[in-house]
Amino acid sequence: MTLHITKELNKSDKQYIDDELYKFNLKHFPKDLGGRYEEINLVLKDENGNVRGGILSAVCWNWLEIYSFFLNEDIRHSGYGTKLLSKIEKIALEKKCDFIKVDTLSFQALDFYKKNGYQVFGSIDNVGRDFEHYYLKKVLNVKS
Repeated sequence: MTLHITKELNKSDKQYIDDELYKFNLKHFPKDLGGRYEEINLVLKDENGNVRGGILSAVCWNWLEIYSFFLNEDIRHSGYGTKLLSKIEKIALEKKCDFIKVDTLSFQALDFYKKNGYQVFGSIDNVGRDFEHYYLKKVLNVKS
C-alpha cells in the first residue's frame, strides 16, 4: 500500500475524519452518553432583526462547549453577555451537562468568565507573541 499526504479542502474527507474519530471515541465513553451531540446556538438580535452577538456551542457527551461568544462592541458591558451566558448555562443544566468549557485570549473575556464562576484549568503563552490563551471550566450542579 502506498499512502500520500494531500492538502485540499474536501468536505467529504473532513466528514470521514470527523465520523471515524466520533466512532472511535464512542467505544470509550459510557453507553448512556453515546449520541449526545447537539449544537446549541443563541443569537442576540435587535428590533430590526440584525444580529448583535451570540453564543455558538454544542453539548458533547456530558459537557457543553462554547465555541464562539461575541457581542458587538457598542453593547458590551450592558448585561447582554451575562444574560446569554446564564441562558446557555440553564440549557446545559437542562441537558444534564456536568460542566461547561470555553477558551479565551488574554485580550478577550477572561475576567468576564472568572466573574461568572469559570476557573482556568490551563493556558498557553506566546500566542500571537504577546498574549495568553486560557482554557476555562465551570462545574454545574446537576440534579439527578
